[in-house]
Amino acid sequence: MALRGDPNEAGHYPGCPFLAMTGYYCPGCGATRLVYALTHGDVGAAFGLNPLLFALLPVFGYLYARWTVRTARGLPMRTALFKPPVVYAFVGLLIAYWVVRNLPFAAALAP
Repeated sequence: MALRGDPNEAGHYPGCPFLAMTGYYCPGCGATRLVYALTHGDVGAAFGLNPLLFALLPVFGYLYARWTVRTARGLPMRTALFKPPVVYAFVGLLIAYWVVRNLPFAAALAP
């Protein structure tokens, strides 16, 4: 989807509804532009748009590859990443990122 049109230009994609309603960035703000930047080879811009998602992309890629292989072999998906302590830590990180990226001193985290 991000290959069809530049998300940095107005009118190509809908904006973030959370940002439109509250004026605050959500943890996913900048994700479409991040994908666009990565697919066009601009790694620096991709990192600047959503540093948390950029850092988590290798984890998501690993999980997707593992799920694909295990599904193809008819095996269930088992990983320590889905245990409650890890899930709680991830949710805590997501909430902390959500709050911090909207504080005045953390303008670098805004997309």
